Amino acid sequence: MDLLPLNVTTTESTRPTIIAGPCSAESEEQVLETAHRLARQGVRLFRAGIWKPRTKPGGFEGIGFVGLDWLKRVKQETGMLLATEVATEEHVRQALQAGVDILWVGARTTVNPFAVQEIADALHGTDVPVLVKNPVNPDLELWIGALERIHRAGIRRLGAIHRGFSSGGKSKYRNEPMWSIPMELKRRIPGLPIFCDPSHIGGNRELIEPLVRKGTGLGFEGLLIESHCRPETAWSDASQQLVPEKLGEILRRLDDSMAETDDDPLDDLRHRIDAIDEQLLELLSRRMKISDEIGVYKKEHDLPVVQPSRLGEVIEHRINVGCELDLNPRFVRGILMKIHGESVRLQKTAGRGEL
Repeated sequence: MDLLPLNVTTTESTRPTIIAGPCSAESEEQVLETAHRLARQGVRLFRAGIWKPRTKPGGFEGIGFVGLDWLKRVKQETGMLLATEVATEEHVRQALQAGVDILWVGARTTVNPFAVQEIADALHGTDVPVLVKNPVNPDLELWIGALERIHRAGIRRLGAIHRGFSSGGKSKYRNEPMWSIPMELKRRIPGLPIFCDPSHIGGNRELIEPLVRKGTGLGFEGLLIESHCRPETAWSDASQQLVPEKLGEILRRLDDSMAETDDDPLDDLRHRIDAIDEQLLELLSRRMKISDEIGVYKKEHDLPVVQPSRLGEVIEHRINVGCELDLNPRFVRGILMKIHGESVRLQKTAGRGEL
């Protein structure tokens, strides 16, 4: 995929490109106050949601095109570049007409190839930078497909946004990071800038700083962060937005830590391994919790802890799957038996079951 630089970095800092602003544009006063306070923190790219695709009807779905006039005032008064989400051909037309500098495609839109193609057709003949968020579910091919549709429309200043994935299980995150997926995207499309969205991954402002450090440590080129002048009164996603001054503190600490880091040619590979290891541990934790539920059921129904026929079938099947993935069968068997042994131990000590 032939790509050009995004050309949206407006600072000589070594920090990643920062795009910040409120989840939603709510009023002219809110937009302008937030923008001016962010500008004083050194942020040069301002984001605000004008149209907000929501999971269920009845929630705030964006102020609409009137908010574009507020964004134009932001650019006039602060000189900041502007970014907003688009989900339809009409959104693209209105945003470009208003002078929005960067567009992004949201997670709920990325899952629909017809919607992405409509946006791609509307972008044909323009050279605006476009960022594509990962789909809601962990589907790398769907993410790449959306990027390819935009690329085929002639957009060469193209990037991705990692905002995490819905998992259905309990987690400290709003959306599971599953870091190995964006790292694989980076491997599959060299030169594609990837932005980390710690606001949507964490869903909690307390998690933003560690997620910022994780994303930058993995080599992501940018950060998309939600910031609101009064987050406690925000009309959408109040819990994950920071006041501009708090964001400024996080960015200054990030600058300090990056200045102390020496480049190592092995860093990229090590970070990729770190991301995969973290995901493996998260999956193991989820597996043990399901084993716990099975154990409770077995105890209630007076079933044996280990059912040898079931264990044999599972091990054999998993080994076959591992062989298809080019894994050594002895290695796979060893891992599976360790996992099984730990599950049985948990049952014996805490009433948890397995298999």
